[in-house]
Amino acid sequence: MILKYLLRKEFTQIRRNSFIPRLIIVFPIIIMCVTPWIMNMEVKNIVVDVVDNDRSTLSQQLVHEIEANKYFIFHGQQPTYAAALNNIEHSEADIIMVIPQHYNRDITLGRMPQVLIAANAVNGTKGSMGAAYLSQIVYTNASPSAAAIQSKVSTLYLYNKHLNFKLFMIPALFAIVMMLMTGFLPTLNIVSEKEAGTIEQINVTPISKWTFILAKLIPYWVIAFFIITVCLFIAWAVYGITPKGHIALIYLLAMLLALFFSSFGLIISNYSDTMQQAIFVMWFFVVILLLLSGLFTPTRSMPSLAYLTTYINPVSYFIEAMRTVFIRGGNFSNIIHQVFALFFISIFMGGWAVISYKKNN
Repeated sequence: MILKYLLRKEFTQIRRNSFIPRLIIVFPIIIMCVTPWIMNMEVKNIVVDVVDNDRSTLSQQLVHEIEANKYFIFHGQQPTYAAALNNIEHSEADIIMVIPQHYNRDITLGRMPQVLIAANAVNGTKGSMGAAYLSQIVYTNASPSAAAIQSKVSTLYLYNKHLNFKLFMIPALFAIVMMLMTGFLPTLNIVSEKEAGTIEQINVTPISKWTFILAKLIPYWVIAFFIITVCLFIAWAVYGITPKGHIALIYLLAMLLALFFSSFGLIISNYSDTMQQAIFVMWFFVVILLLLSGLFTPTRSMPSLAYLTTYINPVSYFIEAMRTVFIRGGNFSNIIHQVFALFFISIFMGGWAVISYKKNN
């Protein structure tokens, strides 16, 4: 009965706040509708300058292949390498390709011509990937046998046939939305009552710490349920992407992550004296959890010491399990390791939230 009235109090506070209800509705919509278009790791629109020192039929054929390629923007032919390099220095080009003299003759005689590819590696990903794309075009064009071999090789892309980057990112975006909504809102909860002085009215009552913290957590689980429903609907309505696995597993993972972040937010709120302090502390941990989770880059690419942090990072478990269910169509047995890890970490944080709340200072 006491829990009922505490929950009514929490929901009333949320409803009377003019900003939070709008944030709960608008934020997941904005993230899901905008982020998949801009957080794209596929390298395109690479600006290429060509220096053709051969001016032969085959060299011009190579130039036309670059012009027709969807990954490149053909900036034009430059008279010298120095002129092309000047364009890179002024950020007008990304890659230079220098076709040597006797390019046509070398190919005719069965020799591999020495083509120079100079890439602007300030952006390492764009430089390396762009140079790799261009090298493949040059090698295929210069070696008829390579083109013949390539035509006989077929690649099967499992689970993501068309290499749709949105399919890779959308399950991970669930983690971002859940992290920010069910993490930052609880972080401001108790500390805001401290600043307003209303927490003293609760502290003088015989309400147990367990009941008080549970009443603080449950509203954010409801919010998490609403958010994940909105995200799934937008993924289907806007992108035509639906989960391959059972939708109940997605809700299970979302609720476990919400339990962790809402508990973590309350822990920070318990230890903080001001809302500004709570926000900065929460942001510090959120950035670390996000960057070490495998959201943007594979965790196996991390240094060994950094990789060890994934064993205690709930976001890493969530993203791995979510992609397994959402993209691969995995069942509960495929994610049982991640589910139990999330469960125990979340229960630990929930217990810490209760213990860290002090009714008497």
